Amino acid sequence: MTTNLENYQKSVLHAFLNKEGRLKSIPSQKKKKLVVLEYLVQQLEDNKTYSESQINEFIKKYHEDFCTIRREFIVNGYMNREDGNYIKRDESLWTNWKELK
Repeated sequence: MTTNLENYQKSVLHAFLNKEGRLKSIPSQKKKKLVVLEYLVQQLEDNKTYSESQINEFIKKYHEDFCTIRREFIVNGYMNREDGNYIKRDESLWTNWKELK
């Protein structure tokens, strides 16, 4: 990642995460939202299947609006959902914030 992109990512995370690592708010700007979502989903294990309640509990560690964040994980290609189970997708399939202006 280039220095400008790294700096952008760090500044967004600094602006939206408190000292405890919880989200202060969900960014409304798409690029910033994707930076935050990518950070969150990277905390999940690869190739592990999560139940909906497990994903909800994971998200609640960061923000109370787990429904919105869970939906954003799916909409932006970070996770697949099938029969109420969730699995993290390969990074190459994620919506890439680095490509947005």
